[in-house]
Amino acid sequence: MDLNRATTFVRVVEAGGFTRAAEALGLPPSSVSRAVQKLEGDLGITLLERTTRNVTLTEAGRAFFERAREALAGLAEANELALDAAREVHGVVRLAVPPELGGKLGTALSAFAVAHPRVRIEATFTARGAEVVGDLVDIAIVVGRLPDSSLVTRRLGESTDKLYASPAYVEARGAPKRVADLARHDAVLSRAVAGGGRWELVGPRGPEHVDVAGRMVGEHLQFLVDAAVAGLGIALLPIWAGDPLIADGKLLAILPRFSTTTPLHILTHGARHLPRRVALLRDHLFTTLTTVCGKHGC
Repeated sequence: MDLNRATTFVRVVEAGGFTRAAEALGLPPSSVSRAVQKLEGDLGITLLERTTRNVTLTEAGRAFFERAREALAGLAEANELALDAAREVHGVVRLAVPPELGGKLGTALSAFAVAHPRVRIEATFTARGAEVVGDLVDIAIVVGRLPDSSLVTRRLGESTDKLYASPAYVEARGAPKRVADLARHDAVLSRAVAGGGRWELVGPRGPEHVDVAGRMVGEHLQFLVDAAVAGLGIALLPIWAGDPLIADGKLLAILPRFSTTTPLHILTHGARHLPRRVALLRDHLFTTLTTVCGKHGC
């Protein structure tokens, strides 16, 4: 079977007629018609019912069209992948990153940019990366449990968070002695519903949870840190952000035997083949962040 004839047939069906298909292909309508006739002769079946005004698929033609279109799309994808592999990696990779991890990615992305100077990285800072992979971004780093989906997931490690407050806040409001006491304190929250949130913490007796009221609410990590340092409430922060501020005297550990850990993932779309630039950045981030999170926590 001549693939050019199969391609012409698919274009005729997609265009809705020989004339429009000929215009799209840049060929005379008679050439397009002959190509389809020869394809029918090769196959020994009638693919199209022709009238003076339009063409319609026969039952056999519809079955052939559906499989042929899929096969031709696969060939086009294979051609693009082969060209992509043969030339220097180039193009745009769109990346979604949780705001709290933005400070950890500068070195990793810089190293990738030096190694692949023709790749442009466009980063969006959002906690909702899993919702936009495949539509708005190519790769997402996501903190927390994931819903069932067709996305391809790799686990990077865990994010460990603990409670912190400023010395001024503790002096004014006192330090909670139990997890339940947090309900009577102001909280600095990354997310809230009707001004409140729930903290789930693990301590010596296992998991405990408490509902807290948000004095300040914002998704950006630096916003949360600044609010806690300013004495506006108790914040649940990544240990790599909170612990250095204890050493500087800007924050105190609150209920230090309690913490929460959430999984950290890197996601890509469930397509069979990723552009090489996307796969390379995904693998680079996986290697880099797995090492960092494994040694120091994220």
